[in-house]
Amino acid sequence: MNEHDVRTLAAEVLAGIAPEADLATVGDTEDLREALDLDSMDFLNLVIGLAAKSGRAIPEADYPKLFTLKGMAAYLAA
Repeated sequence: MNEHDVRTLAAEVLAGIAPEADLATVGDTEDLREALDLDSMDFLNLVIGLAAKSGRAIPEADYPKLFTLKGMAAYLAA
């Protein structure tokens, strides 16, 4: 999964959680929670959606790795 795939996947999942969220305005190293004003439940739903659509289990200990698009891409590509 490359960075483009991750952005597409994240945008798809976010559309069902926070339709007003625009990933095009978020830099690769910006904290998604702050940049998109996601509360803890929104972020949790994002992680659950990413796990479901990528087919990859994401343990709670790894959630901080998903705070940025760059981290998300690295994590999901591994």
